[in-house]
Amino acid sequence: MADPFVSDRLARRQLRHVKERIIESLLFVAASISVATTIGIVVILLRESFIFFQQVSIWDFLTDTQWTPLFSDAHYRILPLLSSTLVSSMVALMVAIPLGTIIAIYLSEFAPFSVREVAKPNLEMLDGVPTIVYGYFALLFVTPLLQEIFPGLPGFNLLSAGLVMGIMIIPYVSSVSEDAMRAVPMSLREGSYAMGATRFQTAIKVVVPTEISCIA
Repeated sequence: MADPFVSDRLARRQLRHVKERIIESLLFVAASISVATTIGIVVILLRESFIFFQQVSIWDFLTDTQWTPLFSDAHYRILPLLSSTLVSSMVALMVAIPLGTIIAIYLSEFAPFSVREVAKPNLEMLDGVPTIVYGYFALLFVTPLLQEIFPGLPGFNLLSAGLVMGIMIIPYVSSVSEDAMRAVPMSLREGSYAMGATRFQTAIKVVVPTEISCIA
């Protein structure tokens, strides 16, 4: 006669194997969906690109200086898009890097613990603001403000876009920089203090250079 305790243990083991197989199957399906989605995106891009380049030559696409797809004389050229992206990105970096670094220095080196514990999560929550909100902010607030300073500025301009992009990435820059500064060994700060440096001098001449080298 079979031992009921052994039979029960074997049944639980078999049930556990069944559950593991189900979980493995679900994970395989999830991974397959990701791979299939990526393959589908690549296939669609290649197909649409082939159709596009049948109508527009690659040389014109790379060298022409106009992007007017909605005009009667349509032009589909990449140079205006690249130049606009570079200019707006440079403006955004000129805004985000200094301000983000200043915020990171304050949170890491000067802010009290209670302030840092409240400010850091709220700052990181700004990453969740939809991009469309920043777009409306640029169009309805920043652009009219800039037009008062520069009367000839058009409604759609790279300066407004770059400034708002810089504001948008400040939380990311400050969060990453603050984490890197917090990772700087305390012994470096203590050595700087022992040499007679102030907290500001330590932050600027010891912590920030070390943080930049760690990120690089």
